[in-house]
Amino acid sequence: MKSLGDPYSPHSDLRHGADCSCDSCSPAATAGADDTRPATREDIVDRAVENTLVRALFGGNDISRRRFMAAVGRGTAMAAVASAFPMGALKSALADDLGPLEQTEMTIPFLPITCATPIIMGDAMGFYERYGLDVNLERVAGWPVVRDRMDAGEFNAAHMLAPMPLSIRMGVGASRLPVTMPAVENINGNAITLANKHKDKMDPKDWKGFTFAIPFDYSMHNFLLRYLLAEHGLDPDRDVSLRVMPPPEMVANLQAGNIDGYIVAEPFNQRAVWEGAGFIHTQTKDIWSGHPCCAFVVREDWVDAHPNTFGALFRAIVDATQFSSEADNRKEIAEAIAPRQYLNQPVPVMEQILVGRYADGLGEIRDMPDRIDFDPFPWQSMAVWMLTQMKRWGYIDGDVNYHQIAEEVFQATECREVMEELGYNAPEENYRIHDIMGKEFDPRDPEGYLESFEVRA
Repeated sequence: MKSLGDPYSPHSDLRHGADCSCDSCSPAATAGADDTRPATREDIVDRAVENTLVRALFGGNDISRRRFMAAVGRGTAMAAVASAFPMGALKSALADDLGPLEQTEMTIPFLPITCATPIIMGDAMGFYERYGLDVNLERVAGWPVVRDRMDAGEFNAAHMLAPMPLSIRMGVGASRLPVTMPAVENINGNAITLANKHKDKMDPKDWKGFTFAIPFDYSMHNFLLRYLLAEHGLDPDRDVSLRVMPPPEMVANLQAGNIDGYIVAEPFNQRAVWEGAGFIHTQTKDIWSGHPCCAFVVREDWVDAHPNTFGALFRAIVDATQFSSEADNRKEIAEAIAPRQYLNQPVPVMEQILVGRYADGLGEIRDMPDRIDFDPFPWQSMAVWMLTQMKRWGYIDGDVNYHQIAEEVFQATECREVMEELGYNAPEENYRIHDIMGKEFDPRDPEGYLESFEVRA
């Protein structure tokens, strides 16, 4: 539990979790570190408050903290902090607010994609530990596995695609299960990648007959690709073939010539460039800037039975998401999530994605700092847009109570409360107008928006 090490020790590394395998967490690098770790939940809360405060004083820069502690000594540092901040009151308030955890151990599934960064960082950087949680992350290959195992009760919280909880709540494509989405994980962070043989087909109008891989039917990838194709005059159900495929299999299938391209989360677009298998044609932020992708989803019955544990987990996810949103943290994040137990990718690939300076496979180096970002707030207007696209393409039909479903699933009000409690800025409203490829979406009139499209199922 390195992240819960002694914050006043120059030898403790507070950045990474217990299982981190990066160079700075190797046995040689951590020789001499303080091995005393909190044993009880009360001790964990106390240490979490101390660590959070001390880290904040140094702007999250652990190297500066360690140099300072080595220079002034543990006792002097402790006295200085204690004289300036009411540590006892802070610790008491946090313990009282969370209440006793009904459950401390749990397993959360994730797919090895950059969108899962907050859930992974909760482990790699110790955010779960700070809230008294012992979380085991289980890497899975595809989205149907997450959905089915959550339905079977094997998972109570999960990394999912943002449209998935809407479809699951409605029983579309699977059995109905009451789930909610307390937070978004990432915005942007996806792309359309084509095989190198298609460098002469930059205009989507020329993609008729192509076979594209998508990660799941109920995904922003599917909806955004369909939207782009339709805006260029192609019917995605007649003019191209869309094939559901697990993201980790896409690069190999592109190399083998089984598909012409795909739309997917990173790192598999940048990895295709790294492997010389393809080029990045379109960043999805250029279709809809700030679009959601993945999310943190929970079973409603589990939340009802474990409110304190859910509260701790929710706060850990929001903290990790906010940490991930800071540009200054991105290189450290790239190193933390690259290892085998997480994304299993070369660190240079992850840095290109997270920092936003990357090779596009067309001979250009591009600078796009907002290529991927992290924002936990689940706008209910985004849910309404997803529902319009589900109806547009025939996944749902009949009358749809857009706002009721959006408000049942996307927990915007609850997320705002947690964000403000933790000291983060949060939007004042749950709905807003969005712009997708220059076309305005007003969530107050979803049916009017839907009727405005010529190309639809």
